[in-house]
Amino acid sequence: MILASASPLSLTLTTGAALAYAVSAVGASRLGARTVRVAVRLAWLLHGVVLAWNLFGAEPRFGFAPALSVTTWLVAAVYAIESHVYPLLQTRWTLSALGAVAVLLAALFPGAPLHANASPWLPLHWALGIASYGLFGVAVVHAWFMTRTEARIRHAADPHSGMPLLTMERLTFRFVGAGFILLSATLLVGILFEKQLYGSAAPLKWDHKTAFSILSWLAFAILLVGRARFGWRGKRAVRVLYIGSGLLLLAYVGSRFVMEIILGRSV
Repeated sequence: MILASASPLSLTLTTGAALAYAVSAVGASRLGARTVRVAVRLAWLLHGVVLAWNLFGAEPRFGFAPALSVTTWLVAAVYAIESHVYPLLQTRWTLSALGAVAVLLAALFPGAPLHANASPWLPLHWALGIASYGLFGVAVVHAWFMTRTEARIRHAADPHSGMPLLTMERLTFRFVGAGFILLSATLLVGILFEKQLYGSAAPLKWDHKTAFSILSWLAFAILLVGRARFGWRGKRAVRVLYIGSGLLLLAYVGSRFVMEIILGRSV
């Protein structure tokens, strides 16, 4: 935990983003819809500024909490776009609560300093990995929402989803497909440029991060093949999606959490 080393500007932006997220999360029933929309947009904007400041500022850092923060920010960005197409899509409370937690967690645990002499391939490797995290995060949110909508329809209740169920399912697996492509590219860059990225003499460094990444890649590959070849859908497909996403979360976030928090190591 390095909260004391954070700059006053970073703390101010973090506090503002968390408060804006909190207003949009708990004030929906008391405030007008316009006020809530303004709070969401302000929170997302401040969140993005915090991320840019911490990643490209005077002392850039990265770790498990910033990775979660970037993922949440990307998921919120996709939701903002979709909410213009489907105004009744009701995931604002959940995403706002996650956003508040993520931005505060990144302030408490900013991660290790980034070395100035890092490989030029490292930003590409991280960008691909973070983007895949974001896409799979969006897919998980859609899958959860799809499961809830199906349950309400089954019990003859008003689904109140704002998005047709088949459209939601189609979007879910489009995000899975796009995330799978980026995850494949991430693994490929990591394998081809392992020595340049991390100074390893071996062509592939077999550690927990690599093992969980490959296991998640296999889970998503099975999901996509099962859907294309055998028409998987519903609970079976969602279950495999959750398994793959859980393995992917353990790959970087889990391994960095163990290193930074449990073992107390910065690298």
